[in-house]
Amino acid sequence: MTTAEAQFVDFGGLRVEYDARVLTPRPWTAAQSRWAAELIRTAPPGPVLELCAGAGHIGLLAVTLAPRPLVCVDLDPVACGFLRKNAALAGIEVDVRQGPMDEVVAAGEEFPVIVADPPWVRTEEVGTFPEDPVTAIDGGRDGLDLARTCLAVIDRHLAIDGSALLQVGPLDQAQRIRDLVEHYDELDVVEVRDYERGALVRIDRVVPEAA
Repeated sequence: MTTAEAQFVDFGGLRVEYDARVLTPRPWTAAQSRWAAELIRTAPPGPVLELCAGAGHIGLLAVTLAPRPLVCVDLDPVACGFLRKNAALAGIEVDVRQGPMDEVVAAGEEFPVIVADPPWVRTEEVGTFPEDPVTAIDGGRDGLDLARTCLAVIDRHLAIDGSALLQVGPLDQAQRIRDLVEHYDELDVVEVRDYERGALVRIDRVVPEAA
């Protein structure tokens, strides 16, 4: 495997290591960490799950601000390697799982807070970000291929009264997520926050009361 020069960035006070083979941490995504920390403080008991974790900065900052056990999932073994390094730098023990997100989270596992940062750039537009690894940003034809998988995982593993934060790109993608969530009986989009570089969608599990 080709190696690249390691780089470091300050991410909300965390020292995060990465290289050109993984996505550079975006400063604005600390907003996702801070929002997740708000949710963690009032969530039911249990660990936090981060999907498409990359170098792990979003989940690590969230549980630094509001301590909970953390499970991180990413398909890329290089990203998982940096995730382990960054967890060690932060002094946080993390359950790192390398593999497809719909396979490495076991049946029956539940998480009161789920954070997801899937690739959301449309395939035809990845060339506009030459500094980024294609696999880390390519979200398919409409940019939501991996977001759909995240929704399926959220539906299977989000605890009752739990919340998920899903990062997408432009607001039209957030609206499409609203449409997709309507197909899940117990999931509901309760808030969307728009930022200059992307949007965050909060999805809650609300179980209807018995008649």
